[in-house]
Amino acid sequence: MKDKQITGRTGLICLLGSPVAHSISPAMHNDSFRYHGLDYVYLAFDVAPERFDQAVDGLIALNARGWNCTMPHKRLMYERADVLSEEAQLIGAVNTVVQEHGVLTGYNTDGKGYMTAVTDAGYHIAGQKMTLLGAGGAAVSIMAQAALDGTPSIDLIARKGKSWDAAQKAADRINSRTPCKVQMYELQDKVQMKKSIGESGILINASSVGMSPYEDGCLVPDAGFFHSKLIVSDVIYNPRKTRLLKLAEQAGCAVFNGMYMLLYQGAYAFELWTGKQMPIEQIKEKYFR
Repeated sequence: MKDKQITGRTGLICLLGSPVAHSISPAMHNDSFRYHGLDYVYLAFDVAPERFDQAVDGLIALNARGWNCTMPHKRLMYERADVLSEEAQLIGAVNTVVQEHGVLTGYNTDGKGYMTAVTDAGYHIAGQKMTLLGAGGAAVSIMAQAALDGTPSIDLIARKGKSWDAAQKAADRINSRTPCKVQMYELQDKVQMKKSIGESGILINASSVGMSPYEDGCLVPDAGFFHSKLIVSDVIYNPRKTRLLKLAEQAGCAVFNGMYMLLYQGAYAFELWTGKQMPIEQIKEKYFR
């Protein structure tokens, strides 16, 4: 990858969120710009929610090509965008923006990133039922993209907390706009959980339960909830193998984590901004091995 020199013509692409200091996105995107010889720079800005609109106004004034939004700004960007992609409409959140002459088009590449990660791991889930654990942004993004990709039915199982209502609204949109049938169940109903998992081809933990440093956490009580033909996935990648994945392996299930969801959601954003493909293999080798 060639050395990058900032010039008077260098374009700005960035990340808005809080916190953002941990993000790998600047490294991924700046390496990809260098690979293609593109005169862009990607920066991360820690922006408080009350300053979000000011930050967006500033980026428009600076003629930024686009930006990513991470927590807590995805819903705010959804409300601010002028045009919304199909998946962003279903999800109710935006993680990627393309700016053209002050017109902001909002996308959500999270679910597409996950579905590509499934294929990358060597699995084909077309036509199979999916069970999702969790009702937050990751779960809703995966649910929406899976529906758009032709998944026939999805059971979403979660605590009836602050994310439940937003997830239910997304489920209602998916049910009314796609052939997919989404049903939501409360986490405490373990009989239903076992039934849902038993009928599914893939189980995905899209919650934060099991993430470091709370690695003993797991929403599935024991290995008896799995069947040997089930694919089990966790959006968590720290640790690389959560307790959920360990239990699933005990039952003979195929398993994989969410590391490449991060890679592919970024790759789709990169293509929206530049029209070029991120050098996936080089980025994998440098940051994801």
